[in-house]
Amino acid sequence: MNSLVNVKNLGFAYNKNAIIEDMSFDVSAGSFLAIAGPNGAGKTTLLNLVCGILKPDSGQITIDSVPIKNYSYKNLARKIAVVRQEFIPSFDFTVSDTVSMARTPYLGILGFESDEDKDIVAQALEITETIHLASRPLSQISSGERQRVFIARAFAQNTPIILLDEPTSFLDLRHQVEIYDLLKKAQLENNKTIIAITHDINLTMQYCEKTLLLCPDKNYHIGATLDVLTKDKIEQAFGVRTLKADIGSRSIIMPVGKFFNTTN
Repeated sequence: MNSLVNVKNLGFAYNKNAIIEDMSFDVSAGSFLAIAGPNGAGKTTLLNLVCGILKPDSGQITIDSVPIKNYSYKNLARKIAVVRQEFIPSFDFTVSDTVSMARTPYLGILGFESDEDKDIVAQALEITETIHLASRPLSQISSGERQRVFIARAFAQNTPIILLDEPTSFLDLRHQVEIYDLLKKAQLENNKTIIAITHDINLTMQYCEKTLLLCPDKNYHIGATLDVLTKDKIEQAFGVRTLKADIGSRSIIMPVGKFFNTTN
């Protein structure tokens, strides 16, 4: 597979406080990369660098072999869609209006939606099973439904790359799996390149072929998920004791606290 996103010798600091130092990795087209690590390790900062919101202090990011600094806002929005952590917007747009906003980078001079734009929006609502919510205000649907709407908006943006910042952090177990199923299906059936920040190690091991694990000391591990998310590396990165269990060819890793007792 070809490299769609390339990060080389990346460095970034807030007020001279280094967050990312000399980081290099690439993401192949049509792959699913997880970004994991403890709070404060630089996950969201890295996502903001990749989508162009922040500018690196050193190094370079290229998208489809073109330096990200060379993209206009409109052209970059045709390459990358971003799904932020779940929130309720200040303005109470309907579901349909929210998803339709994704077509903005493709509108002509007059700013009118074409029939093609409307078809793409309808298809995104259909794929995410939110079309029955089209006329509902965002504030009147559940967290799980709202997150599917934001993913529908990303699909409607029709970009090769989708970036997500903890897409399941506010969701129950069923909705977590539903969101990852949606993303995996988009990867496998539509060749989308998915990059997702996550705290769920076990979902990562199920769905993501490759993982970037950030450590508090600015070191990082990058590679095949099952090679990166080992018991030792997780304990090193998160500073927590874990237990590992094997179920067939799969592994599950669980953090354990001071009061964990195997006799209960």
